[in-house]
Amino acid sequence: MIRTEPAFDGEEREQLSGFLDFLREAVVLKCEGLTDEQARRSLVPSGLTTIAGLVGHLTYVEHYWFEVVLGGRANRWTARLEADRDADFREALTIPLADLVAGYRAQCGTSREIAARLEPATRVSYRDGLVNLRYVLIHLVEETGRHAGHLDLLRELTDGRTGE
Repeated sequence: MIRTEPAFDGEEREQLSGFLDFLREAVVLKCEGLTDEQARRSLVPSGLTTIAGLVGHLTYVEHYWFEVVLGGRANRWTARLEADRDADFREALTIPLADLVAGYRAQCGTSREIAARLEPATRVSYRDGLVNLRYVLIHLVEETGRHAGHLDLLRELTDGRTGE
């Protein structure tokens, strides 16, 4: 898989979405060729930060920010996260990696559809105030980039594979 480079010169939406898609593709790339066992292997003391767990978490993050916050839809994870605040990481350990990646890709597609209907400055109610699409895109670039870095390290520790 070759990642699509973000536009070097473009409008705000194009560049923010381009960088987010670039990082989303990095997440998928870091999972290529791994077995379910490798993806579930715990390589850090917490035991939660696994390749599978990170994909599960990023799938939830996409759902929450785009479907729930921007789209006004119900949060499918509320009960599970109230019972276990790490449910997105932990439940991913029971799902085949191919299914996790397919679910992540589908969720990213839903996120793109919701974002396409909004202008960057579109505001929606959030907590005790407002949030706009611009904030959500920037936040997802940060969150996805941070976890893509975790995936880089976990992948290298798993099988020695490095690079993009």
